[in-house]
Amino acid sequence: MKRRLFAHLAATVLTVAAFGLAPLAHAGDESPDAMIKRLSDEVMASIKADKGVQTGDMAKIMALVDSKIMPNVNFQRMTAAAVGPAWRQASPDQQKRLQEEFKTLLIRTYSGALDQVNDQVITVKPLRAAPTDTDVVVRSEVRGRGDPIQLDYRMEKAPSGWKIYNLNVLGVWLVETYRSQFAQEINAKGVDGLIATLAERNRSNAAKKS
Repeated sequence: MKRRLFAHLAATVLTVAAFGLAPLAHAGDESPDAMIKRLSDEVMASIKADKGVQTGDMAKIMALVDSKIMPNVNFQRMTAAAVGPAWRQASPDQQKRLQEEFKTLLIRTYSGALDQVNDQVITVKPLRAAPTDTDVVVRSEVRGRGDPIQLDYRMEKAPSGWKIYNLNVLGVWLVETYRSQFAQEINAKGVDGLIATLAERNRSNAAKKS
């Protein structure tokens, strides 16, 4: 399997893990690395057991994401960071649209690699953080065929437990990658232009899948 495909696989797993296909148990008591380990194991098992998810059934994937996303990820923070300074000038309706289109973009972009999940194992590395830290990086690796894939999570401590707000695949942070793309659109067309571009990309991705 080519390294590019492994990168897509890793991004898929971390995206789905961040969106939480498994319920969050005892979130307030879990350490961030323990949470990632549990989610990773449960998500991999869920993907391997569900042929519909593996084959990219978007209705099934979206239903799972929509039912579990909020307990596990601060998606507003993730979207705001990707949009950059323009987020503060966006209206509540624009912010809502940005989150919706960004979520759809992430799911549709990486869902195609779900059928490649078979013998991969995710190993969570020992956490380097003080007990009082409220913002940490949990590092892990996806091991299977070929070289290990670096897979890291930026997490913040919230009253309800640890939340993921950024993702790193092979040394590239997801938010920073999209921030540069979004900045070009915003500079050229404004926030509404970015929303329209994301919506069009999502329609195009959906058409390719159908």
